[in-house]
Amino acid sequence: MTSHRDEGDAAGDEALRDALVQTSYAVVDALTAVAARHELSLTLLRVAAILRDRTPTMSELAQHLGLDRSSVTGLVDRAVARGLLRRSGDERDRRSSRVALTDAGHELARTCADEVDRELAPSITRLTAAQRGQLTRLLTALGTVDRPAGGIGGIGGIDRG
Repeated sequence: MTSHRDEGDAAGDEALRDALVQTSYAVVDALTAVAARHELSLTLLRVAAILRDRTPTMSELAQHLGLDRSSVTGLVDRAVARGLLRRSGDERDRRSSRVALTDAGHELARTCADEVDRELAPSITRLTAAQRGQLTRLLTALGTVDRPAGGIGGIGGIDRG
């Protein structure tokens, strides 16, 4: 038998789920718009965000993206052909290669991050600074913000970590 409180909790959980889903749609729409303006897939937008401050191996990049290595190889090959990424040997393991943004890739990553900020600003600026801080803490507590960019987490959205 369900108590009145349990029904209220269930309704609150349903409202929370709906709010999270609607928010995720809005964020994905913003990311999709930015990616489309630059003729990028959402995955390549995520790659640019992931590589802003790191030079992972191909295996590490595949892990960040939650993709198999062969899929990432094709993605990286296409980005290298566009002049956005470069490969280099891994000093620790000659069988492995690392991937990094080129200067053009860094510029594109900065531009896209700025555009994502502008796309999300109308929603974010409705909140006070205290509310934005609280929302950041709550989202971080969910465990979707600080993990590797395997969700739209990455991009999961734009991973600035």
